Amino acid sequence: MGLYSGWGEFMFKIGDCVVFALDGARGVVLGINHHSCHVIWEDYFVSWEKKDLLTVDEALTNAQRITRSPQQND
Repeated sequence: MGLYSGWGEFMFKIGDCVVFALDGARGVVLGINHHSCHVIWEDYFVSWEKKDLLTVDEALTNAQRITRSPQQND
């Protein structure tokens, strides 16, 4: 489940793995503004895309996320 703003708009986060609606390409969000996300695609091309055309792949995003191991000491 993603995060939503007070206006019901989906909130993208830097590091989200996304899928482009028009061709199914996959990428990672590098930056965000009001209407677009800056994405690096699987072929290393980088572009700004309208948020409406992107869907977060939550399973892949969670698999890619770096987390601390409970065994690590501070």
